[in-house]
Amino acid sequence: MNSDKPALTPLRTFRLPSAVTRTDRPLGEALVAAWQSDGIFQIHATPTQQAATERALAASRAFCARPLSEKAAHVSDLTYSGYVASGEEETAGEKDGSEIFTVCPDIPADDPRVLEHRPCHGPTPWPSAAYADAMTDYMATVGEIGHRLLQLAALGLGLADPDHFTRLTADGWHHMRVLRFPPADATSERGIGAHTDYGLLVIAAQDDVGGLYIRPPVPGEQRGRNWLPGESMAGRYEHDEPWTYVAPVPAVFTVFPGDIMQFMTGGALLSTPHKVRLAARERYTLAYFHEPAFNAVARPIAATDPAEHIHYGTHFTQMFRRCYPDRVTTRRMDEDDGLKVLARLREEALSGGPTARP
Repeated sequence: MNSDKPALTPLRTFRLPSAVTRTDRPLGEALVAAWQSDGIFQIHATPTQQAATERALAASRAFCARPLSEKAAHVSDLTYSGYVASGEEETAGEKDGSEIFTVCPDIPADDPRVLEHRPCHGPTPWPSAAYADAMTDYMATVGEIGHRLLQLAALGLGLADPDHFTRLTADGWHHMRVLRFPPADATSERGIGAHTDYGLLVIAAQDDVGGLYIRPPVPGEQRGRNWLPGESMAGRYEHDEPWTYVAPVPAVFTVFPGDIMQFMTGGALLSTPHKVRLAARERYTLAYFHEPAFNAVARPIAATDPAEHIHYGTHFTQMFRRCYPDRVTTRRMDEDDGLKVLARLREEALSGGPTARP
């Protein structure tokens, strides 16, 4: 099995200001330029941010060390939060090796949104209070980074309003995949197949093992639009160069755009394809998604057709149903007519009704 890694090209690494003002436009332009040339950049972590990262990684290691029967008990039938066993996910028809705990918004069972059977709404099946504390602290820490990055991206794209994106992410459906990858064996080094992420912005932290590869923008290359039926980036270009190996660097976050950013910018910022190869040792990573609110409607910056939109809750639900067609959450959603509720929410959002967000 070939485990050779390509020659390393250091990623551009930036420091964020504590608060973004219009005078930070040159930094925003540099961030946008890095995404457009490399598909990814890194952000220096402060000591406080790195401490939150290490705490979350330690909590993940402790949870993954538990027996499978115990881990598998932490699954919800209301929300896609919870445990995902290795091999349960597939990319382009091939099983992925990742073991995952997904953290979605933790909404109490007696919340009105849960009682009316809104899809994907419900309590997170936390394995322990310590695990919950570590993950929620980390997500709050990284979420603040996401807010500033979106403001800088707006400035870097030349938008007059630095909050063009952050208005969508107020009360955002921010979530995270806490991942463990097993060591490679003699027959396979596949961790996760090539794909793009469905949301707005991805902020990731990895341990010192490494295994992440990203595909930079390639002039003239056709990129599938995951938000459209019949189009997908799953498995595309997986064995075609170029791919950039993202070497582990202490105390940084890696950041790249998702599908909704590509949609909103009309392809000025492309969603970054990525894949994971297994290494000689197990690997832990945290993939955080900074997202619009569940009932937010995303539109292209230069929208001319009012029908061109993405209702985030519909998009999120469809992506997870596609990934987990047999999961108890999907079956419960069908039993509760959750898709009918979702259709109502979408219509209200598009018409400016009572549950619509700006």
